[in-house]
Amino acid sequence: MADDAHTELTSQLSDLMDPLVSRFSEGRARVRLGVNTAIHDDTAAELEAFARPLWGLAPLAAGGQAVPHGELWVQGLAHGSDPAHPEYWGEPVDHDQRIVEMAAIGFALALAPEQWWDPLTGPERDRLARWLLSALPRETTDNNWLFFPVLISLGLDRVGVPYDRSLITTRLDRLETFWLGDGWYADGPTERRDYYVPWAMHFYGLLHDTLTGGDRFKDRAAQFAGDFRHWFADDGAAVPYGRSLTYRWAQAAFWGALPFAGVDVLPWSAVKGYLLRHLRWWQGRPVTGPDGLLSVGYGYPQPALAEQYNAPGSPYWSLKAYLPLALPEQHAFWTAKEEPAPADLLAVSAQPHAGAVLMRTHGDVTLLAGRQHHPWVRHGAEKYAKFAYSTRFGFSLPNGTLGLEQGAYDSMLALSDDGGAHYRVREEPAAHYVSDDTVLSTWHPWPDVEITTWLTAAAPWHVRTHRVRTARALHTAEGGFAVDRDAGTDRETGPGQARVTAPAGLTGLRDLDGRREGEVVDCLPGTNVLARRTALPVLVGRLPPGEHWLRCAVLGAPTGSEAETAWREPRPLTHPATTAHLPTTTHPSTTAHPTTGDGP
Repeated sequence: MADDAHTELTSQLSDLMDPLVSRFSEGRARVRLGVNTAIHDDTAAELEAFARPLWGLAPLAAGGQAVPHGELWVQGLAHGSDPAHPEYWGEPVDHDQRIVEMAAIGFALALAPEQWWDPLTGPERDRLARWLLSALPRETTDNNWLFFPVLISLGLDRVGVPYDRSLITTRLDRLETFWLGDGWYADGPTERRDYYVPWAMHFYGLLHDTLTGGDRFKDRAAQFAGDFRHWFADDGAAVPYGRSLTYRWAQAAFWGALPFAGVDVLPWSAVKGYLLRHLRWWQGRPVTGPDGLLSVGYGYPQPALAEQYNAPGSPYWSLKAYLPLALPEQHAFWTAKEEPAPADLLAVSAQPHAGAVLMRTHGDVTLLAGRQHHPWVRHGAEKYAKFAYSTRFGFSLPNGTLGLEQGAYDSMLALSDDGGAHYRVREEPAAHYVSDDTVLSTWHPWPDVEITTWLTAAAPWHVRTHRVRTARALHTAEGGFAVDRDAGTDRETGPGQARVTAPAGLTGLRDLDGRREGEVVDCLPGTNVLARRTALPVLVGRLPPGEHWLRCAVLGAPTGSEAETAWREPRPLTHPATTAHLPTTTHPSTTAHPTTGDGP
């Protein structure tokens, strides 16, 4: 008898596949989901929409289940790899998006050749093999992309196609250089340690070990699990942070890869809980359009969230989370009783490799960030360099460049030198440091403005301290969390404070020096990744040239008596963490403001 969770995941996958059927081209090699606005060509985008569902369908086939509409993909493999067919996918070139999607096909062949390879004729197999082989010598981006030829090779191995193994060994050797220790990789020679660590570096490594009988990557994944637990709230929500958030529940793909690879670092009942809570958190959220297709966005269709490489089929990367369907129904993962969210997780988890401190209060998670950046991707500053990211409140993107309503500067210190018309924010943190409860970074919004920021966990608050050294006069606006305003809000503003209470939560700031003024900004619609329309509490002020200290305590919590009590009795005013880790010679006081010139 099938486990309820097994049935649940199978049903979810089938529901996601049904709307794709009418979007297949006549030759079945293209899936056309809408207008492509990604940087890669339309053929690659249509290949992407064809191939990415295989991340879910291949495990389903490997687990012995019927594949819904599986014949469409068999026909597409035959025609798309045929140079003489009008729907041929084309030869991959260096750094080609095709290589990404060929990896999904390699994965499908490795897991279930009887579904995708055996039905092909001899000439069709030869053409598909030749096409996949053509990707192996091509250059890829120097990051997680190095795994894509490796995954292609796993499929070739399974169906008995020979290839130059040195092309794979070279990639695996290069991937080794990204290993940082303690469970962490960098995604290439960069500062990025985001969801590409669990859903790419570890996920692909575990696939490789499992399908080759190796053990290079399993111990590393076991180490990583200890840190990664802290990225999930009690209700299953993951901290929205970094690029490619339109891949949504791929955030939990790591938890499905552990049982697939037999990495039993945690009880299967606990791992099952992490995966299922996350998938249920997404259920009922408006992430599909009226046509049932997955949308580009996060908590709702939000094209502004897209990266340059997101085509209409990109969101189907989410299907990586269904990897456990490859396991037999008798596997201990399926037969284990799902555990609830653990009660013994640390209230504060410092993760230096990520450049972050994660704080857990009321079952929610807040990530305090200070290391990572990615200026190339659209809205890179908002995705990496805000001060805080919340499972409850998400984060916001700008919807224009003029004023606070368009900028939606939640969890940022925004600075203007033109009277408040245009603002700059932290984009590329430097000189970063993580202690037990504090993240430090230095940043330069202009060459003659240097800001050092300390972000300190002081549950249920976090405290922000900024040392501002400026050669120009500045308007400042510091935002708390943005909260859904559609169901009504209660607002409180005044000298040194701003608060908004709504059914979705309470968010507010207190200026620990009382020199800034509180306001509430109604941000333009479509800025926040979780809520379509939000209200944002901010502290505003002015700084003349000189050195200044700005300090505030920020609260974000579920609405209720505990949050109200915390707001009325702000213990961070005297909390020792609010003054820790600061230079002793210029130590800010909770009662004095050591600045030159007049404060705000």
